[in-house]
Amino acid sequence: MAEGIKKRVTTAVVLAAILLAVVLWLPPWGTQALMTLVVLAGAWEWSAFLRVQSLALRITYVVLIAALMAATWQLTADPAGRDFVLRLALVWWIVALGWVMFAPRRVSSWAAALAGVFALVPAWMALNRLVDFPRGPEWLLFALILVWAADIGAFFVGRRFGRTRLAPTVSPGKTWEGVVGGALASALVAALGSGRFDQPLLWFVPLCLAVVAFSIVGDLTESLLKRFAGMKDSGSLFPGHGGVMDRIDSVTGAAPILLLVLLKLGVHP
Repeated sequence: MAEGIKKRVTTAVVLAAILLAVVLWLPPWGTQALMTLVVLAGAWEWSAFLRVQSLALRITYVVLIAALMAATWQLTADPAGRDFVLRLALVWWIVALGWVMFAPRRVSSWAAALAGVFALVPAWMALNRLVDFPRGPEWLLFALILVWAADIGAFFVGRRFGRTRLAPTVSPGKTWEGVVGGALASALVAALGSGRFDQPLLWFVPLCLAVVAFSIVGDLTESLLKRFAGMKDSGSLFPGHGGVMDRIDSVTGAAPILLLVLLKLGVHP
């Protein structure tokens, strides 16, 4: 058990160092290109949730996601199109919450395919649009740290104090105590962010906690689909962490909601 935690922490430290280098040192287009590759790698892993055996069908699914990403980028060049996509993402994650809570066993390959579209494409758009903000790299870094702080807090508090299961049918290891731990960790990050970005503390922290709530829905949705596909992890790229989707599942739920919040706060026109 201790060896597993050590491997998890070591991988997390390496990933954090790479993240800092990418976000702070690469030009914006380089960061956007790398995020595109990461999301397409996530789409490849997501294609396994469809329970299709054909390599051609899995590749076709990734190509479809790439095409939708390109179309969404064009659509969201206009503020009206951007708002439409973000509101659509908000509706989707509310639907996904109902799916996880009330019908976690009602899953099909078509449902998994549509879920991937609604999870991956708006999240990719939101992350890349964040880079276009004034102080864009800092906002992107904040978004990722906010979500990963919640994940880390939930993991360690859940392991130590977890008793009440959050969604036993979907992800038996997650607990309400872990949710509280994750919320506390992310609230600290949000409080620091409010000072860094000159945002009102009393508004910014609760809104960031709402973003974290959607990140949990993203995590649970991926867990639901992994159970449907009979998979423990989406992949094995990261020792102790699984695959790409296991690292960005929470981000898919959080990114479009955070962008929507920041636009409403007037951070970017």
